[in-house]
Amino acid sequence: MSYYVYVLASGRNGTLYVGVTNDMVRRVYEHREGLIPGFTKRYRVHQLVHWEEFSEIAEAIAREKRVKRWLRKWKLELIEQNNPTWRDLYEDMAP
Repeated sequence: MSYYVYVLASGRNGTLYVGVTNDMVRRVYEHREGLIPGFTKRYRVHQLVHWEEFSEIAEAIAREKRVKRWLRKWKLELIEQNNPTWRDLYEDMAP
């Protein structure tokens, strides 16, 4: 089984959210459709701009916690390193 750390954004250089899941398509869909009450629904943070895959849940959780503690500048650099146009990566994985 794979586990994922993902970053959602409200738009380029917008509000960011870092999460972890074992089902990227389902979890991002839930965020996009506002099915999960809380931060992403309130601030409309629905665009998948970065994700990383792990084989062990402990690794994924450790990475999520580490990235959440990062300065905003470092998170922006992480996104722009692999997705300089801030393209919504969900479109590539949605059924």
